[in-house]
Amino acid sequence: MAICTAIVATTLAYGTVHNWALAMFTFSAIVLVLLWAVDGFVLRSVLVPVNPLQWPLVGMVLLGLFQLLPLRTHDSAGLPLSPVRSLSFDPYATRLALVQVAALLIYFAATSVFMDSPRRLRALVRTITIFGFVLAIFGMTQSFTSDGTRVYWYRQLAQSTAFGPFINRHHFAGFMLMAVSIPFALLISGAIENYKRPLYAFAAVVMVMALVATNSRGATIALGAQIFVLIVTASFGWGKKKEQTRTMRIRAAALRGVIAFAVVVVLIGGALVLSGPEVFTRFLGTPIAEDPTTGRAHFWRVTLDVIKAYPLIGSGLGSFGAIYTRYDTRNGVYRLEQAHNDYLQTLSDAGIVGAILGLAFIFILFRRGFARRETHDRFRRAVTTGAMAGCFAALIHSFFDFPLHTTANALLFVILAAIATQDTRINTTYQPGRKRKRRRSSHRAETSESPPGDGRSYDPATAEL
Repeated sequence: MAICTAIVATTLAYGTVHNWALAMFTFSAIVLVLLWAVDGFVLRSVLVPVNPLQWPLVGMVLLGLFQLLPLRTHDSAGLPLSPVRSLSFDPYATRLALVQVAALLIYFAATSVFMDSPRRLRALVRTITIFGFVLAIFGMTQSFTSDGTRVYWYRQLAQSTAFGPFINRHHFAGFMLMAVSIPFALLISGAIENYKRPLYAFAAVVMVMALVATNSRGATIALGAQIFVLIVTASFGWGKKKEQTRTMRIRAAALRGVIAFAVVVVLIGGALVLSGPEVFTRFLGTPIAEDPTTGRAHFWRVTLDVIKAYPLIGSGLGSFGAIYTRYDTRNGVYRLEQAHNDYLQTLSDAGIVGAILGLAFIFILFRRGFARRETHDRFRRAVTTGAMAGCFAALIHSFFDFPLHTTANALLFVILAAIATQDTRINTTYQPGRKRKRRRSSHRAETSESPPGDGRSYDPATAEL
């Protein structure tokens, strides 16, 4: 319940990009830790996640703490001001980034530990699907009834285009990318009952329509890649590799690739046609525009200069807005907060060390996620596939924008990552006092992992807990 509530609350609070919203999100993470401790005290045992995906997040926290150390050479540049002595050029922003990453780590760990039963997993899947559908309806309604400069029809924006509760329409598109991956995977994998498929299909179509309506080129490209990957991988089931010859597998993969390409062309092409010619103009780049990248090319060049200057540990987590002005070759009228490319900004803020942590996170995510798909549980396999596809789409979108710098999107990303890599069979139980069998967790793990004795397909929707 707490995880589902956090997904909804962080999104409705403007995506949790303001300090007050981040403070509430951090407070909720602290409350989650306290409830976790109470649960362990009552049951005399504390479940500790051993998901290796948490270690890159821990490493990022340690890197941020190291960047706060006062190790920079004293240089006031002739100014009568107290210079920044920390390795981070913006210690305040680095502290905020650390708080955000720590809170996300808590939610990731909680999802890995407590999403341990078919009932809880089913509740989380329904929350993401239903909330994504409602959010898409709200976003399109607000878009059609306003000029895009107001959030919730009353808050006026000065320099951005809103969509739904998000101040930046690209961030709304990023949320839709991750939310739609779950119903897509359930539909393609056939892991839901026939009478539910029209509902999931309708929800997925509405979310795709809302995503395309944002006119986000990066999100549209990521959507195409997501659908392609889902169709190609979702049909791989447990044990099928042993039953098919190599030639049969190659032919089946080629056929799925052709079908995936056709679906991507029809779905995205049709959505672009229905959305009007201005979507084509933006997607292809206005021919008369001086910079079809809307300034990103300049932002990226400046970011590369920052990376060259601070290659090892970067200029400090969250410090991009402060360090950018030192290397900007333009007049500096506008202060840029983000690099519009999460990969370049990771290198700028955290250097080579941060890049290694990020690559380790991605490697562990997909390596462990694909291994986690090898299960008898068809529903679990479909959800794992959808979660990986959602993370994959967010990573593609991050090449063109900064969707994961929005707390709501980052929270959904780490929750999907936890779902994709979770394995309740390897959770450890720390017992400070006398041993007491944790019947609840062991029963849930067995229910989620073990197929029925007769070997038939297991449907958690009808499982008795």
